[in-house]
Amino acid sequence: MNYWPLIGIALVVLGFALRFNPLLVVAIAAIATGMLGGLDLVPVVEALGKAFNDNRYISITWIVLPVIGLLERYGLQQRARTLIENVRAATMGRLLLLYLIFRQATAALGLTSVAGHAQTVRPLVAPMAEAAAVKTHGELGEDEREQVLGMAAATDNVGLFFGEDIFVAIASILLIQGVFDSYGYELTPLQLSVWAIPTAICAFLIHGGRLLWFDRRLGPASGGTQP
Repeated sequence: MNYWPLIGIALVVLGFALRFNPLLVVAIAAIATGMLGGLDLVPVVEALGKAFNDNRYISITWIVLPVIGLLERYGLQQRARTLIENVRAATMGRLLLLYLIFRQATAALGLTSVAGHAQTVRPLVAPMAEAAAVKTHGELGEDEREQVLGMAAATDNVGLFFGEDIFVAIASILLIQGVFDSYGYELTPLQLSVWAIPTAICAFLIHGGRLLWFDRRLGPASGGTQP
């Protein structure tokens, strides 16, 4: 077997570790993988261009981003903060836990694009989580603020990643089925989806526990000050 194409994985890991431009890292890794797999440069570039052109969701980006930019300019984040500050029982942990439930449930139904970093986390979830943390624990230090924003982004990742595999028609399930089939294991997408449910439940419990623990850890001991 030819293991040279696996160098593409190492390139991705190295590029991300060195914090190079993610798009550049992925493009170089894809080209290297194709050429090490025996393809010429032109067919590899053609395959990348075809995949980019065939992905109809690419054009949605040019619609969503300007709309979100306009909403932020006219105070969307400020409105989100004001809303969460008026909810007495709202805490950062509870808010992100509810978003985790929403993200996993919608992803399990195949609605993977109904939320995301650009359209949901940045303009709504992250500002609301930050406002909830400030309301509960007082003003946060810069490190604590960055951790809150990072936890909001991580919640979206966990909810999507472990929720989408429950949907039978998702690409990851079909990929897993194809790999098993190549080794002689005949499994249906439904069987794989059913066995993804325990993993999704474990991911919810683990990340949900991390959210609540992180919320309790914030406060005077970590740099915030009680109001």
